Amino acid sequence: MEGMELIAFEIISNVGMAKSLTIEALRDVRSGKYEEAEGKLAESLEYITRGHHAHASLIQKEAAGEKTEFSLILMHAEDQMMSAEIIKSLAEEMIEMYKDLKKS
Repeated sequence: MEGMELIAFEIISNVGMAKSLTIEALRDVRSGKYEEAEGKLAESLEYITRGHHAHASLIQKEAAGEKTEFSLILMHAEDQMMSAEIIKSLAEEMIEMYKDLKKS
């Protein structure tokens, strides 16, 4: 495996972990474990950030003139990164809804 593939798998690995932590956070909230959920969301953000840094390294290489060939692996990595961000955003809103419902 070469440079671009390694970076793509780094993205996939990190954002996959972010998605898993986000789903765990939702499950924690359903069980009333709000602090655990907040911790998992914070950890999820760390993994998303790592994925973004790996992605940015590819963008920087291309900006410096090093062309990146089209790759299904990279396209998959970018798709996974977007879905992790969307899932995290929706989970944050859902957690706030759970909290509001619990208050009423």
